[in-house]
Amino acid sequence: MKIDFPTTLVVATFLTGLIWAFDIIFLLPRRRKIAENVMAAGVSADSEEISRLLREPSLIENAHSFFPVLLTVLLLRSFLVEPFRIPSGSMMPTLLIGDFILVNKFAYGIRLPVLDTKIISIGEPARGDVVVFRYPEDPSIDYIKRVVGLPGDRISYHNKDKTLYVNGKQVESSQIDIYQGVGSGTVMSGATHSKEHLGEIDHEILTTPGHLSMEGDWVVPPGQYFVMGDNRDNSKDSRYWGTLPEENLVGKAFFIWMNWDASSEGIIGWQRIGRIIQ
Repeated sequence: MKIDFPTTLVVATFLTGLIWAFDIIFLLPRRRKIAENVMAAGVSADSEEISRLLREPSLIENAHSFFPVLLTVLLLRSFLVEPFRIPSGSMMPTLLIGDFILVNKFAYGIRLPVLDTKIISIGEPARGDVVVFRYPEDPSIDYIKRVVGLPGDRISYHNKDKTLYVNGKQVESSQIDIYQGVGSGTVMSGATHSKEHLGEIDHEILTTPGHLSMEGDWVVPPGQYFVMGDNRDNSKDSRYWGTLPEENLVGKAFFIWMNWDASSEGIIGWQRIGRIIQ
């Protein structure tokens, strides 16, 4: 069973905060009143009896301890940054299987947790941005792809030349070498490794000679984006399931903070840590 972590976090934060507030407003004054009556009868304020009377019950003590932590995590995760793990090779060579990334949650606006309703508009995706979003066919799943088409753009991609066209203009690219994958990515060894200039971003892509992926011509509707994986012939993206609605955006990926791939010789990819995502 898939756990809805955002909802669980909100509920846990609310409950622990409610318990803590109930104690502060109702129970703590009562404990203090009882302790004052006992001290008035001659019991020392430093006695074990007074400490016992003022002590928080275990439920309240736990709520007191967890609420600030949960609230901090909720605020950071909902409005600032959120960590994600890359489970597939669809964004190779930019992102590898086992990369742990950080996503800027306010790059495209502030949204309410769980409801995902935008309350403050800050910016819009630019061509070339790597974005995390809720998969339109199953919003409980997070996907990560690169924005190649903005609202109103005409996008073309065909297997004949494996070249991306935006508004009838070929996107510049140049071959680097033949790709040699590592760890879980060794299956992509032998792919054509190229550098592509998309918008203001120079980034790397992989194409597989002889491999037939979805091709065609598309027009991006208003309020939608066309996204593709950098592993062009091994990515389930807008070519397959359509354009990405703006309301499905989660944020902009910007940083790799860890790489953990059990199929790699060293398991931890130290050379990946600290990379800025282009």
